[in-house]
Amino acid sequence: MAKRKTLLEKDIARLKKKIAERKAKTGKVLGDVALRALRKRLKREQRKRRALAQRLVHAQGKKKDAQPAAAAAS
Repeated sequence: MAKRKTLLEKDIARLKKKIAERKAKTGKVLGDVALRALRKRLKREQRKRRALAQRLVHAQGKKKDAQPAAAAAS
């Protein structure tokens, strides 16, 4: 069974798609206020995702080292 995408991954993909469409539609990138707002939202979502990943790594603590050994034994 495939792993479900989280809400953050969907948001990031959607924002990247919107930015790409906006860039293609408008020739100039500088001075486009809507494009700048989309980029800022994308960066905010990426920061949230990195922060969540970092929190999960810290929460695992020493378990991270034991996890691959347990997977190899299975």
